[in-house]
Amino acid sequence: MTDQDVQEFVTKFAAAWAARDGEAFLALWHPDGVLHSPHYDRPVTGKEFGRFTDFVAEIAPDLVWQLLDWTWRGEVVIVEWQATRVHGGVRFNTRGVDKFRLRDGKIVEERVYTDTAPMRAARRGEQLEPLVRLAI
Repeated sequence: MTDQDVQEFVTKFAAAWAARDGEAFLALWHPDGVLHSPHYDRPVTGKEFGRFTDFVAEIAPDLVWQLLDWTWRGEVVIVEWQATRVHGGVRFNTRGVDKFRLRDGKIVEERVYTDTAPMRAARRGEQLEPLVRLAI
């Protein structure tokens, strides 16, 4: 892949998020592709992405996803992002990283790395406490 190929992929991925366009997402995925994310109870296959995008829009209609940075090497693309949404009256700003493995410019694997602890605590009605309080 060339730098131009990767730039086009990242631009299309960010545009698909901005538009919440299921067809645009589906076009990025290899039919055998798989998404692994800590947000969902199972992996999502590439052929499910059209319906999956509609599902995400239903459960998080106010979700705003923003691309912050990206890099690549060979067939691997890394994007850093920020997502904002309101859940249970509380605004959440979450950052994460997606690691894509591409084949012929299409996603064959995506792994999402993000901290789900704040939303899990809110779901339980708890305040998120730091693991370590610095006393320095």
